[in-house]
Amino acid sequence: MQLGALKFDFPVMLSPMAGITDAPFRLLCKTMGCDFTFTEMISAKGLYYGNAATNCLLETCMAERPYGVQLFGSDPNVLAQMAKRLEEAYPDDLAVIDINMGCPAPKIVNNGEGSALMKNMPLAARIIESVSSAIKLPLTVKFRKGWDDANINAIHFARMAQESGAAAVTVHGRTRSQGYSGIADWNIIGEVKALLSIPVFGNGDVYCALDALRLKAKTSCDGVLVARGAQGNPWIFSEIKAALNGNTIAAPSTGERIKTAITHARLQHQYMGEAGILQMRKHIAWYVKGLAGAAALRNSVNSCTTLYELEALLNEYQKALEARL
Repeated sequence: MQLGALKFDFPVMLSPMAGITDAPFRLLCKTMGCDFTFTEMISAKGLYYGNAATNCLLETCMAERPYGVQLFGSDPNVLAQMAKRLEEAYPDDLAVIDINMGCPAPKIVNNGEGSALMKNMPLAARIIESVSSAIKLPLTVKFRKGWDDANINAIHFARMAQESGAAAVTVHGRTRSQGYSGIADWNIIGEVKALLSIPVFGNGDVYCALDALRLKAKTSCDGVLVARGAQGNPWIFSEIKAALNGNTIAAPSTGERIKTAITHARLQHQYMGEAGILQMRKHIAWYVKGLAGAAALRNSVNSCTTLYELEALLNEYQKALEARL
């Protein structure tokens, strides 16, 4: 599969997740075998007006290059201008521009952005046409099964995206009304794949290597994007890559989970200083989910404000777990 300058047999990618897939986490996933990463979802309007917080989301590291930038918005001209600006600003690093047309968050949808665009196909078409005409890089589009069960239009939306200039699409097998609940419908991904001539990536309910193999077999998709399955589990990428080659690798030990959590915390500290420790609270909860004493650890972690405190707490927790054996 080729997408612009990118060549993959079957890419296993990290899906953008607001407030989660920042530069430290993306770097960690890359070291664990992730083929390709995207920035967090970035407001085209925020870039246009020079919002400092928005610009911070563009920060990356050498190890994840080349990468993709995911933009959202509803103004075709602003999206086109910002896509072109990014292409010119990062000529050696940026490989893909992605437009989010699937985010279900109310604050996004209420502005006519994200999955709201699935209800406004003429505007979505103008956005894709404007951006694809403004840049040389491949433009990809991410969208959902539909708005709700009464408005399932991924097939028509996918055809429109291809005809409007998208170089590839990602289909999340849930409707906007589902949010992230229920079960992702992989059948719709397969139907889109059967229809289009451009690459189609599958997204939704990939929590382990077997899920990725099943999604590939069921839909014939050209690659997968892993989202919540990577939370507290960056090893999922190496596990999927091994499975695609007919191999298996052992699940991480408790010690490896704690060690990786500490590595993640150090990366976060390098990126944000002590403020990054607050960001780590949710990640630590995911790393230790299911382990003995996890609830008590989460309570203690929520009181940590420095990297030193967090490392000491995790090392102490690790010793306590080993003592149980």
